[in-house]
Amino acid sequence: MQLVLADLAGEQEALDSLVAGLDEAGWATATPSEGWNIADQISHLAYFDEKAAQTVTDPEGFVAMVAELMASEDPWGLEEEIMAAGRAMRGPQLLSWWRESRAELQAAMGGAEPDQRLPWYGPPMKAYSSAQARLMENWAHGQDVADALGVEYPASDRIYHVAELGIKTFSWSFRNRGFQVPEQRVRVALRGSSGRTWVWNDSSQACVTGPLRDFCLVVTQRRHVDDTRLVIEGDVAARWMEIAQAYAGPPGPGRASGGS
Repeated sequence: MQLVLADLAGEQEALDSLVAGLDEAGWATATPSEGWNIADQISHLAYFDEKAAQTVTDPEGFVAMVAELMASEDPWGLEEEIMAAGRAMRGPQLLSWWRESRAELQAAMGGAEPDQRLPWYGPPMKAYSSAQARLMENWAHGQDVADALGVEYPASDRIYHVAELGIKTFSWSFRNRGFQVPEQRVRVALRGSSGRTWVWNDSSQACVTGPLRDFCLVVTQRRHVDDTRLVIEGDVAARWMEIAQAYAGPPGPGRASGGS
């Protein structure tokens, strides 16, 4: 558990370094996620880091909150409320909110067992997977911030966790769009920025190979697969890479080929 939390902290600090020096105009910079500026990206992370901490410290309260939300007329209106809260803050205040929520999350998760089941907006998940999911969210939204600022997001093998979530959500990515889940699994072989490699489902004929970062960009829907260096073999692998989605919620729009 401590390893994934250390990796999460590293990714949070990497994103913090991109936004800490922004002026108010910088916080208002539009990102590739339609309708979202940089402040929106950070307020989203701050809010859900807080809620992830609550799943450990007050799971009953979290479950009650989600039940009330889902019974409301517009559950997905929550995102607009989070954006409004963030946009009402000046940059330093928003940054402080996110830093405080990160600290709460680290403290809460540090006291959890890796296999401890925690509630969430979808199915419950293990604490270890929850920490991985927070890292995935941080990295994906951080990529949007980096793209908005026209800078390279810091490379790290820490995003191995993002890739692992992308593979764990193989079946869900199909079900989420109403498609039948293929019986065949896909071999995935990825190379990190350090040169280290990871392989999943080694015996499968269908396969995805290439840079770790490119795979993570696809499963978080930050790049179209055609704009990456991934090599795809087999129909199942090709279909998966078109719809892969490592995060919860309705099917995402993804990114058009040729865009960021």
